[in-house]
Amino acid sequence: MAAKIKKWGNSLALRIPKALAAEAGISDNSLVEVKLKQGKLVISRPLEPELRLSDLLQRVTKSNLHEEVETGPGRGGEAW
Repeated sequence: MAAKIKKWGNSLALRIPKALAAEAGISDNSLVEVKLKQGKLVISRPLEPELRLSDLLQRVTKSNLHEEVETGPGRGGEAW
C-alpha cells in the first residue's frame, strides 16, 4: 500500500490507513515508538513498562488497604 508523506509544520506526517491502524492496535492519540532499523522506518506500539514493587506500593492508600484475611491453621512447618 502506498502512502504520501506531507509537511506538518517543521516536521513530516504520514497518514495511516484505518485498516492498518486497526490491525496494529493503534488509534487517535496512541503513543508509538518510531525508529530507524537497517535503513527502514519502523513504527510500533511501545512495550508495556515493567512493573516494579516500589511503584505498586506507592498506590496503596488507607482507602484501598484491606484487613488481614484468615486462611485457616498452618500446614507443615510454618512458623508465625
